[in-house]
Amino acid sequence: MPRQTTQDTVKEVSSSKPALEREFVKDKVLGMLIGSAIGDAMGAPTEMWSREAIRIEYGFVNDLDTMVREPSAEGTWVFNLPAGGTTDDTRWKKFMGEFLLNQTAWANLNAHDFARHIIQQYENDIAELKKTESFDPEPFEVNVRKLAWLQEWAMVAKPFVEDDLQAYTYALSKFYGGEMTCAGMLYSPSIGAFYPAAPKKAYEEAYRLSLFDLGYARDISALTAALVSSAMAPEATPATIINSVRDIDPQGYFKSRLVGRTAYRLLKDARSIVYQARQFQMDGLNTHKLNIPGEKDTLEWMQMQKAYELLDSKNQDMPFHAGEIHLVNLTALLFCDFDFEKSLAFVINFGRDNDTTAAVTGAILGAYYGADRLPDKMVNQVLEVNKGMLETDLETLAEKLTNKIINA
Repeated sequence: MPRQTTQDTVKEVSSSKPALEREFVKDKVLGMLIGSAIGDAMGAPTEMWSREAIRIEYGFVNDLDTMVREPSAEGTWVFNLPAGGTTDDTRWKKFMGEFLLNQTAWANLNAHDFARHIIQQYENDIAELKKTESFDPEPFEVNVRKLAWLQEWAMVAKPFVEDDLQAYTYALSKFYGGEMTCAGMLYSPSIGAFYPAAPKKAYEEAYRLSLFDLGYARDISALTAALVSSAMAPEATPATIINSVRDIDPQGYFKSRLVGRTAYRLLKDARSIVYQARQFQMDGLNTHKLNIPGEKDTLEWMQMQKAYELLDSKNQDMPFHAGEIHLVNLTALLFCDFDFEKSLAFVINFGRDNDTTAAVTGAILGAYYGADRLPDKMVNQVLEVNKGMLETDLETLAEKLTNKIINA
């Protein structure tokens, strides 16, 4: 587990381009994309489910499974996808990746350009809907789902591009109900991968493009990019990755009056939760009444349930709250000692917005281990279904992004 350190030892973090080998970068970029997609696919069948509902239906989720669910704008676009299918969490990694391919690597990104990228796609979706010709309603439903996916985003992006400050702030305040959602966390892992081993630069660029985030959610979105970037460093360790939440603060959130830095407080909460959960012992418990999944170690299972109980006490009203996702992600990484499959299983079986949280967790761990060290079966399933059924070729995208990064 990463060593706990204090805010007083915050250090300077470089934002310059590091010297990295091409194959190393490609493995890490592809690892981020696939790791995130595995998390997305693993959580998609039970997205927004309660922990009890997951246990009744699945017992304990530790692998990919088919998705028996109706399609939706933010969810799957196809009925009953096979194991490896994904939702908007993977679509956003692809969408941001395509935007980055048209940018100058290691230069400052432009938020207006990103907003135009969203508007252009939204307008393309409107055009496709208008061209739909069918007596069967299904083609219309498919194109409406594609349109609806970006409609909230386009309503904010349009006044931003037009420099209409009042209209932008009004639209932002209503974005998905006006809550501090996990908006930037959906795409900021791709930004982190675009600036490998340069977490301060990744933070700055993700913060620049987090124009859909309010308050500390913007800091958390940028930190998500920093965590991915930090994980891609050749010398990365669990401690150096986690400490990005402490060491990287270009916007001065630690100096916020009265509140301080919420993202760092959540890291301390995660450490406390893991510590308390690990203190749990089996003394005096009747294990025959616990209904523990057959393959799980009894003590580990009970400690996980204790961690869940402590996380429950901190749940926010809305499952996609950026702070909640950040807390669950950090707790999973610390509790599972950065083990890829165990961390994802921790997140998925906790429930709530588990596919988005797992997509973030998977992106960080995928960037840390690289594609070559991820579980072969899961990797192949995600690559095959996304390419064959969802028009998302993660390998080609990683190749193009790598070329852009290395040739800058």
